[in-house]
Amino acid sequence: MILARLPATLEMNIFAVCVSAVLAIPIGVISAAKANTLVDNLSSFFSLFWVSMPGFWIALIALLLFSMKLHVFPISGRLGPIWTKEGMWSLLLPGLILGVRQVAIISRLVRAGMLEVLSEDYIRTARSKGLAEKVVVYKHGLRNAMVPTVTIFGLQVPELLSISVIIEIVFAWPGMGMLLVDAVFKRDYTLIQGIVFIYALLVILVNLMVDVLYAYIDPRIKYD
Repeated sequence: MILARLPATLEMNIFAVCVSAVLAIPIGVISAAKANTLVDNLSSFFSLFWVSMPGFWIALIALLLFSMKLHVFPISGRLGPIWTKEGMWSLLLPGLILGVRQVAIISRLVRAGMLEVLSEDYIRTARSKGLAEKVVVYKHGLRNAMVPTVTIFGLQVPELLSISVIIEIVFAWPGMGMLLVDAVFKRDYTLIQGIVFIYALLVILVNLMVDVLYAYIDPRIKYD
């Protein structure tokens, strides 16, 4: 039963991680490079607003607007695997909601990390050499800020999995979240233990991948 539901949960969470990485890192970097400007203030407002809103409320409003009123996305369910057109289309709305919420959190943490890096002496040295600001920020600054950024992504995985349970319920997404809720109502303790074990295993695997990425991002980090 778990193996039948696992692909749907992995699809949603992997898609959400990709969305958060593609959006959160540029937003955090730009906010740090333009600290205390209108761009930074708008980013802060967006992050505060999105984090303050309950996940189930955002999901219900999006479902009402984009599915029931505008008829842009399917109202519920998974129409197929992610590599099919129907499957990707049904994944877009719940995946975006789950991913954008992580963008609001991670972008602010990336901003804080970049501000610390941009105040270092080697950044001032790079600027004094006349390097373009984009080269200074993205080549010298971002690379050194990637270790804490990757750590942030690893730490957000448990929250991502917990919120995905709510998103699966709202969108009737046939993943492990719906299976877990059904098992709770039916008092199927063995199934509950199995699902929790898989969730814990996913968290451990992701954090292991994060540790491996450290050595790739920063050559100074070596494992004996």
